[in-house]
Amino acid sequence: MTPMQILFLITGVVILFSAVMAVSARKMIHSALWFVLALLGVAVVFAMLEASFFAVVQVLIYVGAIAILIIFGVMLTRRALEDNGKHINRATITTTVIVIFVFAGLIYSLRLWVPLLATTTPLSSDHLDVGSLGLAFTDPRQFSLPFEITSVLLLAALIGAIYIAYERKDEKK
Repeated sequence: MTPMQILFLITGVVILFSAVMAVSARKMIHSALWFVLALLGVAVVFAMLEASFFAVVQVLIYVGAIAILIIFGVMLTRRALEDNGKHINRATITTTVIVIFVFAGLIYSLRLWVPLLATTTPLSSDHLDVGSLGLAFTDPRQFSLPFEITSVLLLAALIGAIYIAYERKDEKK
């Protein structure tokens, strides 16, 4: 194995471990911090793939903005910092069994997928140009529609967060 493959495997294990810890942590702030580590691991994978633009965007936007916003939201919500006791319910065992079967099926199908076993070829220099990526995002024939749909989705999430916060304010009165 090459050092790059070893680094990729270590990064993959860190991402998977931190994602599982983000879901299973007892305190919300710990969950947010594990989530930040998972996002940083994804940035490392982008850097190893020599996609420097995506690595920087991952760190600046996801880690630097969204994850920090989640951490501030958790810190400003006092009830979210309290430990509410038992986090396991009756559906936990059923969900765990389903997840294990789905994961086993995914591993089985990936082992049989031929393109996964093929070696990769390096990208040409015209694919590494950030300017062409920016033009592709704004070109109506390429990524303009998904880009606009994402902005509408983020706006809907913002309106939903304001609505939920407003309802909680009314309940306290």
